[in-house]
Amino acid sequence: MAASRFSLSLTSLLLASSGIAVQANESDEPNTYAVTPSQMVQGGVGIWQTPTARMMPEGSLSLNYTDNEEYRFWSVSLQLFPWMEATARYTDVRTRLYSNIDSFSGDQTLKDKGLDVKFRLWQESYYLPDISLGFRDFGGTGFFESEFINASKSIGPFDIHAGLGWGYLGHHNDLTNPFCELRESYCTRPDGYSGRGGKVDYQNFFKGPVALFGGVEYQTPMPGLSIKAEYEGNNYQFDRAGQLAQDSRWNIGAVYRWNDLDFSVNYQRGNTFGFGVSYRMNMHTMSQPKIDREPRNIVGVKPAENLTTINRQRLYNDMIYQGGYVINDMQITEDKATFYGLQTSYRDQDEAVERVGRILASELPLSIKEYHLVEHTNNIPMLDTVIDAEKFRAHASYSVPESDLTTTYRRTSPTDQQVEDYHPNATSGGSISTKFFWTQTFGNPEDFYLYQTGLITTLGYKFNPQFGVYSSIRTTLLDNFDKFNYKVDNEETVLPRVRTQIREYVTQGVFTLDTAFAVWTDRISDNWYYQTYGGLLETMYGGIGGEVMYRPIDSSFAFGVDVNYVKQRDFDSPTGFLDYTAVTGYASFYYEPDFLPDTRLRASVGQFLAEDRGVNLEFAKRFDSGVVVGAFASFTNVSAEEYGEGSFTKGFYISIPIDLFLLKPAKGRGQFPWIPIARDGGQMLNRPSQLIGTTEIRSPFLD
Repeated sequence: MAASRFSLSLTSLLLASSGIAVQANESDEPNTYAVTPSQMVQGGVGIWQTPTARMMPEGSLSLNYTDNEEYRFWSVSLQLFPWMEATARYTDVRTRLYSNIDSFSGDQTLKDKGLDVKFRLWQESYYLPDISLGFRDFGGTGFFESEFINASKSIGPFDIHAGLGWGYLGHHNDLTNPFCELRESYCTRPDGYSGRGGKVDYQNFFKGPVALFGGVEYQTPMPGLSIKAEYEGNNYQFDRAGQLAQDSRWNIGAVYRWNDLDFSVNYQRGNTFGFGVSYRMNMHTMSQPKIDREPRNIVGVKPAENLTTINRQRLYNDMIYQGGYVINDMQITEDKATFYGLQTSYRDQDEAVERVGRILASELPLSIKEYHLVEHTNNIPMLDTVIDAEKFRAHASYSVPESDLTTTYRRTSPTDQQVEDYHPNATSGGSISTKFFWTQTFGNPEDFYLYQTGLITTLGYKFNPQFGVYSSIRTTLLDNFDKFNYKVDNEETVLPRVRTQIREYVTQGVFTLDTAFAVWTDRISDNWYYQTYGGLLETMYGGIGGEVMYRPIDSSFAFGVDVNYVKQRDFDSPTGFLDYTAVTGYASFYYEPDFLPDTRLRASVGQFLAEDRGVNLEFAKRFDSGVVVGAFASFTNVSAEEYGEGSFTKGFYISIPIDLFLLKPAKGRGQFPWIPIARDGGQMLNRPSQLIGTTEIRSPFLD
């Protein structure tokens, strides 16, 4: 009876918490507490085996390794928003082999993937605690699957935590599940998991036994050293490593913080020692000092008296070397100056405009009232930054109170007249560029981590502003893909092999022909662009295609449609083809919502390479440093059983600006992908030219 009464009051608390999440005042500042949140064994902010309600500062990234006898954990935890933490994890289960087939497993132990997410429902105030709701291993095999709600409150050097756990965190079955009062199906938790791993088992959420967990963290007088003790809810009778002895529900240990590293030792279950290390960084604040001169000071500077006295050669050079702006064409009249060109150095738009504006203000006559910076991509005018010259000079020389240069210019589309007047110095010619690539895969039977890295060198020739041909050579500098034995699995499938023959493509030698294609790109009208292309479009496919895109200036919305006819390339011949052909294409919607700052969402609806149909969703979050982290997933008419292990296509990536590694300002970025399991369903064509990138300067997200 006591348990029943307790569960009734708990249900009321849970329902009230969901209401609190809506009413929470984001302007409330959290109470400063002495204990700094640290990572738990499986990754994510917590004590040892149990999470807390705490969050890291927004943008924090923690790379973690822990070792606890039967298990080793590699995890990455990221604070995407102040109210949301996400964790990806690989678990090495030392007591089991990779598979039930010894010849296939070799000496490789079982690797288990998992994803966690935690949301803050209420932010700590003077009287009330932090309250968070979380889901562990919701996107993995489900062997560590659990849900929890917990609270954390600081009192001086102590941080106190208490919570309720379901699933893996609730096996001790301390309480009657409060949701049993709502529906009887919540009283028991379904055994096993659905699909082939990777599928979210919504039907299991908050079902079955419930256990109490909690603990305390103490910041010692010694700087950097904290003590953590917890009372956990798991009994280890249903573990991935088998039934484990638990002599005590109490786990204790210590964390020592040194610079950006956390070192931990712990004693768990009353019989097991463990240790770990975490490396912390913040993607909002990470930066690289630059060797660069300050923007030009125009106080006391005397510009040219008239058009004939402008030192044009000096203006060209200063625009390039001090402003990072390469001029292709220009027209200067008595009251207006238009410069067609491209910003090559400064990612920050306001800094780029300020530097160029100060150069123009110091060199051009005072009679000129407007400066126009018409930027182009592939010689197609995309953006006109209109600077009010008189107002800019006043703010740049600090002649007005509270100077703000951003109020002196506006961004708009180039006019039809500006497009017609654009006559670049050169409309044809060659180009060469090189970029770094990194391909990786985790959790393979041959080796836990397989990688391939090198350079992609692209040669191009533009025949006119619209038409060009390009070819790229992939040079592999370092890899261990020679261990990669997996070609195709033995399962029967209704899907053609559109991606699972990847080994045959990536192990063809040091130099491989990656792409060779022609592309025509042009402007239809204001806000509308199109392109057509054909040739060897990516590592595995060649063909023809086209795309149309609507991309207004600085709009939170963009829309595009692409259609492609492709044929699978022969992995034994750089220019040969196999028999498989497909029509693939999508209607793609891009949206940057106000309620999720610095975030872009994409939904692409259409037909994939295996001619399955559905939607590919992408989430991308940009941090102040310019680093972008993203995740994507495809959901198609292919069932989890037909798809195979992983249940559906999904992946993650991090995109890093190269100027975070350089001492001079620069544009460009590199991307590091992680695709847990690649199968044939839900696979998109990797088109070498995409209008969302070509039109990036019209509504910048990446830069």
